[in-house]
Parts: sequence; structure tokens; C-alpha cells
Amino acid sequence: MNEKLRIEEMVGRVTKWRLWGPYLSERQWGTVREDYSENGDAWNYFPHDHARSRAYRWGEDGIAGLCDEEQRLCLSLALWNGRDPILKERPFGLTNSEGNHGEDVKEVFYYLDATPTHSYLKMVYKYPQRAYPYDWLVAENRRRGRGEPEFELINTDAFDDDRYFDVFVEYAKVSFDDVLMQITVANRGPEAAELHVLPQIWFRNTWSWGYDSSKPELRAVTDGEIEIRNDQLGAYRFYAESATRWMFTENETNTERLYDSPSGKRYFKDAFHQALTHGRTDALNPAAKGTKAAAYYRIMVRAKGETTIRLRLSREGTDNPFGDFDRILKARRSEADEFYADLQQDIQDPDERLIQRQAFAGMIWTKQFYYYDVPQWLKGDPAQTPPPPARKYGRNSDWTHVNCADVISMPSKWEYPWFAAWDLAFHTVVFALIDPDFAKQQLVLITREWYMHPNGQLPAYEWAFGDVNPPVHGWAAWRVFQIDRKQRRQQNPNDPGDLPFLERIFHKLLLNFTWWVNRKDAQGRNIFQGGFLGLDNIGVFDRSAPLPTGGYINQSDGTSWMAMYSLNLMRIALELAQHNHVYEDIATKFFEHFLGIASAMTNIGDTGIGLWNDEDGFFYDVLNLPTGQNIALKIRSMVGLIPLFAVETLEPALLNRVPEFAQRLEWYLNYRPDLAALVSRWREPGSGERRLLSLLRGHRMKLLLRRMLDTSEFLSDYGVRALSRAHLDQPYTFHWDGQVLAVRYQPAESESALFGGNSNWRGPIWFPTNFLMVESLQKFHHYYGDDFKIECPTGSGRYLTINEVAEELSRRLIRLFLKNEEGVRPVFGEYGRFQRDPHFEDYLHFYEYFHGDTGRGLGASHQTGWTGLIAKLLQPRAPCAEKPCPEELLEEMA
Repeated sequence: MNEKLRIEEMVGRVTKWRLWGPYLSERQWGTVREDYSENGDAWNYFPHDHARSRAYRWGEDGIAGLCDEEQRLCLSLALWNGRDPILKERPFGLTNSEGNHGEDVKEVFYYLDATPTHSYLKMVYKYPQRAYPYDWLVAENRRRGRGEPEFELINTDAFDDDRYFDVFVEYAKVSFDDVLMQITVANRGPEAAELHVLPQIWFRNTWSWGYDSSKPELRAVTDGEIEIRNDQLGAYRFYAESATRWMFTENETNTERLYDSPSGKRYFKDAFHQALTHGRTDALNPAAKGTKAAAYYRIMVRAKGETTIRLRLSREGTDNPFGDFDRILKARRSEADEFYADLQQDIQDPDERLIQRQAFAGMIWTKQFYYYDVPQWLKGDPAQTPPPPARKYGRNSDWTHVNCADVISMPSKWEYPWFAAWDLAFHTVVFALIDPDFAKQQLVLITREWYMHPNGQLPAYEWAFGDVNPPVHGWAAWRVFQIDRKQRRQQNPNDPGDLPFLERIFHKLLLNFTWWVNRKDAQGRNIFQGGFLGLDNIGVFDRSAPLPTGGYINQSDGTSWMAMYSLNLMRIALELAQHNHVYEDIATKFFEHFLGIASAMTNIGDTGIGLWNDEDGFFYDVLNLPTGQNIALKIRSMVGLIPLFAVETLEPALLNRVPEFAQRLEWYLNYRPDLAALVSRWREPGSGERRLLSLLRGHRMKLLLRRMLDTSEFLSDYGVRALSRAHLDQPYTFHWDGQVLAVRYQPAESESALFGGNSNWRGPIWFPTNFLMVESLQKFHHYYGDDFKIECPTGSGRYLTINEVAEELSRRLIRLFLKNEEGVRPVFGEYGRFQRDPHFEDYLHFYEYFHGDTGRGLGASHQTGWTGLIAKLLQPRAPCAEKPCPEELLEEMA
């Protein structure tokens, strides 16, 4: 069976191909969910040192992990090189206070391949043969200041002389409940080396909390077989070929080690660590049963050689578990190749195909089972010590409706092992290319009653559900619908698309839009605040905290996001209105709301003060002081470019299908021609008689693009910077009450501790905003056509159409990952081993953000997440032969 057929079965609910997947986190310790402290100090309440000995309450973690969709049973890899002080069961990294730029995983591993049904998965973990430099990494990063680069594992001697193992882990599904696991250990070093390999299988601890004390069980049947019993999951068998022996223990907390308080129990979570690193074989259960088990292999791998280990997890069981192993694994590899060959048939460059395929692999591997019942978490568990009373009034205490137990696409399973609302929206657009069903599920999930607040707010992330992220979910829903419809029409040209999905998500987004209007428009003037809006340290103030000046900020980005949201929901309503005319009224409402916002941006409350500065040709935030004074905060940042995102074109054919909407528009525009003339090209037909709705008419757009395309300001060789480079020599300063607050161009990591200091919007390149810029420019070109040209780069004398500018920006973003003429990938920076070593050079990390000048990857190294948008940029857009391009063909270019 090929992958496309499996996807059809999955979508049709015929077979649960997603039952098993890479849903295991890479870090459960140090998360909000596991934090029961009084002061919310999650990092120190459950540190890495506790992770091997302490049972988790809300999830599990591991290396190359697999589990079922409710994380009842988990499978992962553990390793020991004979020198480390601890068994390597999970990736190691620094806490927020230990890293000189916040939390940071200090490992080298890569997601290499994956299919949407998880029929085939592959990753590689690079494990040093020397003792892992835990203390060195902690001490050196603690010593370094914020102005210095991070000290990584690759900077130590861990990989010197190639003395390390490449440990490849592959999963291949025989059926939806029968999974093969192959571990290939490659010794890259010059001498034979020994490695202890422990494929681990265990149950998430569900019995220690006082609700259901019944325990599932793992029990050895033979030297190569374990019987698995779980009331919810059913019976399974786990097979290990030629293992040295089985090890068994319990997934229970070792209270004696952690708290010097014996529990009366004998077998604990850290038993395998105790047995190997301390020779404590008495820590293992001699009865060969428990809730945690490992197949133990002690292997000697020859220099430059490989050793393979084969395992199988099966519901049905089999008398010959490895008889067809190689054939099936080979078939799944071939089917994965076939699936991506079809998807990438129009991508000619093999390096681009490699980049895109690994980006998809990263997206799929970064799915995670996320479990968090907020009221239960606040109250505490019957069988545990009651949490401090202050927790009832602390973090997330006003989100007691939240009850998550779902598989969710994460930004990163180590640095951000929790969902982030606006990140997720971008993830879905990438997933729509390979698994639109999952993309739609994710968008619906984040708006369900157990996520969305009763007042309509979407939860931001577990550290503070009440923080506010940009409202990009309307855009994502529309784009996912379009991409899905394009695929459906390959089978049926008349398919209208998944209208039930679009209608379902639209109703929930109406609630969210209303929350924004009621909560984030302080004066009711269509000018929005919103707080930090995902841009962390971009402003001179912490925009999520009360201002030291008092008053509030009228935000260019918050207002522009709402203008974009209005147009997104208008367009969705127009799509639905073609099948149910009730939605024409709602579409009109969003049209009028958009015009109100656009007008206010030019003239706030008829004061003559707007967010646009004609002299500078830029949008700025405006500080509104308690005295009534308004001060433009003249920082040239992404905040002033986001107005470009609010753009939509309407086709004559579409307006003909929604006559009530068209009629109402004519009345409104006749009644308020001032608004129409101010913010739109409604009265001025564009190419093909189409109409434009935008915050920027031609003159302002040219002024703004002149800034954006200036290499001394925003335009880098690798995309658009989040802050103008002009602020390197001319930092913005704000004087207040004897203090001087400054914003300076910082192209790399943050030099400020704002928002934990682990991200930086004062100069680097970020994929989500760059991607939206590309799409917005494509829409502008759809209206203006080839006659409208702009100098790119500014001052170069080279004039391009707006679409050519979008293509140029796409090329610069793609250039981050591509090998240049010297064989160098800018994303790798100065790391020579990454650039030249054949065992590194074609393995990619999709970083959180990128150096504004050099393109070097920064932030979360295993982000994938929204940086996975590179996969969408690499997917060729279908050319449009007709000029002007009609709407239905424009969608085919999506």
C-alpha cells in the first residue's frame, strides 16, 4: 500500500494510521505542567537532575520517541558510552537561567524523514564516545554574557577525531498497530568502541495520583518477547532480536534518592541508570515484570563500522517477528521516496528537495501528546501533597476550562514543548501540503471549548495562557482551505472544498474577533493595543506590562493584524455566502470594520494624529499618555511593515455571485466615499476589473517598500530584518523620569532579558513575518499587474514587478539553507564541521530565527515549527498563462 492510500484510509476513518506516532516530548522536566511550586519556578521545581528518578505527572519524554495517541505506552532510545555519569535517556540542555540566552538544548540530532501517517520515520542522534561534557556546557554558558555567542556541544571536544556514534532510529509500520523499530549504530571513529543500547518501553504513570490505582504490566515471556497488558490500549507484544537480556523496573519516583525519604517500594524509574552506571543490579526487578522495561544490548562496533538492532511492537503478535522485517522496512522507505517524488516533481534542484523533505520530517517529528487539565493541576491530586494555596490565584488560574489531552504540533519538543497559538497557525499551512486533514484538525482544536476561553480569547502558551498572540488563525484557516481544495480538485475539478470545516472554524473565529474588539480597543476607536503580540523585545517598553509612563500604546501591529483579520473573515464569509446567502451580511460587517480600522490608522479619533508618518514613509506605534499627549515611537521595525499584510483582492466574478454584498458595498461606498478614497482602490479598477482592499494605496506602499527593500535598513541577503539596521548607529532612545530607554539593532541573540531573553526581534530574520510578506506582495501584484514596478534593492537602479520582489524575497529566505557556490550553507555559520563533514553537511536544523547580516541560525535549534514554512516557499507556484490571471487560476497557484 502506498502512502497516499494510507492517507485516504486515515481521512476516511477506515484505519487509524495515526494511532502510533512520534508524540513523545523531548523535555517534560522544567515545564509548567510539572510545576507545583508556590512561586511558579518551573525550571527549579523539576530540574534535569530529577528527570531520571522522578515520575512525571503530565507526560513523558525521551530520544527518538514513539507512543500511542493518548501516550499510554511509550517507546524510545537510551544510550550509555561507559563514561557518562548518567544514562542518556533524554536530550540534555540548559535552563532559562543557565543559558546566556535562555534555555537551550545542548545536543546534536536531526529529523531526517517522515511520512504523514508515520508509516516511516527516521532520525539520527549523535552520541560522543568521550564523557558527555555536562559540567563544561553549564559552566561555560553561565560564564558568558548576553553579548557573546552560545557555547554548544559542537564547540567542545565531543566530536574530535570523529570519536562519536551516529545512532539512526527508523520506525516502519506493518499496519496501524504493528510497528518495526530499527536502530543502526555507526561508529565514526578510528577505533572500535563499545556502546550500551537500551530500547526502552514503558507506561506513562497513571496510577500514582489517587484516581485509578490499577497498574498496567510488562512481563517477559521469552528471552526475546515481552507481553504488554493495558486495559485501555489492549494487549501488545514487544520483540527484541538477540538482546543481551531484559531489564525491568517501575515508572515510580525514587524518593530516597531525591528527598532522602524511603517510600517502601523497591523498583524505581532510574533503575537502568543505577544498574549500568553504578553496578546496582539489585535495582532491577528479578521477576522480569514491571511498568518500565528495556532490551539491553552491549555492542562493540568496529572502527567506521555499523551494527544493527531490530525490534517490533505488535498488537496481534507473531511467531516470526523478524521474518519479513527487512522487506517491510525497505518497502516503507521506498514508499516514502515515492510520496515525496510525486510532491516534489516540479522541484529540479536536489538540494532544494533535500531541504524541503527534511523540513516536512521536522514538522511531523515535532508532533507531541500534550496533557494539561488546569483545574486538576491547580487543585492537586488526592494521593499527593496538596499544592500551596497561592497557586489557586497564580498562573493560568483564570483558565479553568482548559483540559488538554491531544496530539498537537509543537514549535519544538525541547525548547518549546507546549503549543503556542500563533506558531500553530503557521504550522497548519505547511501541514496542508502533505496532510490537510491534520492541518484542519489542529485549527479546529485550538478553537474548541476546552481551549478557547468562554470570552473568546485563544490560549497563548502554558507559561501564560492570557498573553496575546497575533490573530493569524483566520488567515491560516483560509489558506489551509485553499490548499486542501486545490488537492481535492485534482480528483474532482468541481469540488467546492471542505465547506463544513470552513463554516465550523469561521463561527469560532467570530467569537475570537469579538473578544479582540471588546478587550483590545481601549477607546473604541478601531485602534488596537494587544501587548507584546509575539514580538517579544521589539519595542522600547515591555508591551505586555503596565507602561512606566502610564497610559497605553496604540499599536501599529495590533491594529494592522486586526485589519488583516477583518479581511480574512470577510473573504471566508464570501466563500460561504456563495452556498448560503446568510453570510453576505456578515461579509459586509467585516468590510465595514476594515474600513473603520484603516481610517483610524490615519486619523485616530479625529485628532489629526495617525500611525502613518508621511515624512518618514512609515507606520509607528503611538504612545498615549494619561495627559492626553500622543507621542510617536519612531522605531523602524517590523511593527511598521505589518500593515502590508492587510490586503485582499475581489474579483468581478465573485461579486456577481454575492449580489446582496455587492449592493450593500455600493450603498456604503456612496454614503462614505471618504473612507473608500482613503484606504482602498475600490473605485479604481485594477487589472481585469478586480478591486483592492488594503491599508496602503500605491503612493504609501511605494514609500514603505522603499524602506523595506533598502539593504542599509530592512533588506538582508537572507530576508527582511525585524528591525532596521539604521538603528545600529542611530539607536532609538526614549527619555522618561530620568531614565534613558534604547532600542539598538542587534542582528543575533538578544542582549536583553525581556521575555526570558531567548528570542530577539531587534534585528534577526523571522520566517512567519517574512512568509506573510511574500504572500501579501503576491496579492498586491495580482491587483497592480506588471506595470507597477519598484526599485529592488533600493538605490540599485533595478526595477522589478511586485511579484518579482516577492520571488526575490523567497529566494533570499531559501538561500539560508542552500549550499552556495562554495558549498557553504549560511544557516551553519562558522561551524566548519557542519559545513564540510559528510556526516553533517546535509543534515539540517530549522532554527527559530536567523542572524540579520550573516543568516546564521539562532535560537531554538530544533524549532522546525514556523521555520518549516521553507517547505511551502520551495513548492513551485503553478504559472498562470492568462493575463490577467482569474481568481480560480490564482488559487491553483496557491
